[in-house]
Amino acid sequence: MKNPMLEAVSLVLEKLLLISNFKLFSSGAPGEDKARNTFYEINSFLRGDVLEVPRTHLTHYGIYLGDNRVAHMMPDILLALTDDKELTQKVVSNKRLILGVIGRVASIRVDTVEDFAYGADILVNHLDRSLKKKALLNEEVARRAEKLLGMTPYSLLWNNCEHFVTYCRFGTAISPQADKFCENVKIIIRDQRSVLASAVLGLASIVCLGLASYTTLPAIFIPFCLWMAG
Repeated sequence: MKNPMLEAVSLVLEKLLLISNFKLFSSGAPGEDKARNTFYEINSFLRGDVLEVPRTHLTHYGIYLGDNRVAHMMPDILLALTDDKELTQKVVSNKRLILGVIGRVASIRVDTVEDFAYGADILVNHLDRSLKKKALLNEEVARRAEKLLGMTPYSLLWNNCEHFVTYCRFGTAISPQADKFCENVKIIIRDQRSVLASAVLGLASIVCLGLASYTTLPAIFIPFCLWMAG
């Protein structure tokens, strides 16, 4: 049975992660103009390689399948609105991506290397070194990715593109990016100044909006939870 409190905390953390990385999905992405003119040495990629594309705040991952094809997990709200593959197979726009993250709907899809990287530089098998884990055979990695193609639930914390890639590459779904974000949140929560700040904001809301349940309860409950967690 799912714990409502844990689900609520998870939802809040996911929204915080989305907000903290909002620049990644902004309409003026750094690689937008560069994408049309970037050339990739796809002959150097091997089937089963992990392709890594560093962004402003996050890193996007995919599995190279050969023949200029990359399997990667992409949030896309259009998947919840239509079954028309001609529409959903088009390159995911920023608006579709953001709404897909919020709606928690995604697919593991296949795109060209150019569409996957979108003008950014590509690192190959960098996770092998950063995680210091033994990778599976490349053919097994590619087959795992191909078996997972299709729609999938999406979560910034529990099921993102890094979880997909690490499962295919190492057999275990992990996301150091999400783990790092959660650690940063823990540091903020454990900082006693957060308790003081939340208490001050709570009192300010009572003064401005009046004494009511929707102002009083958060003003008491949030500082108390932060104090207990710290």
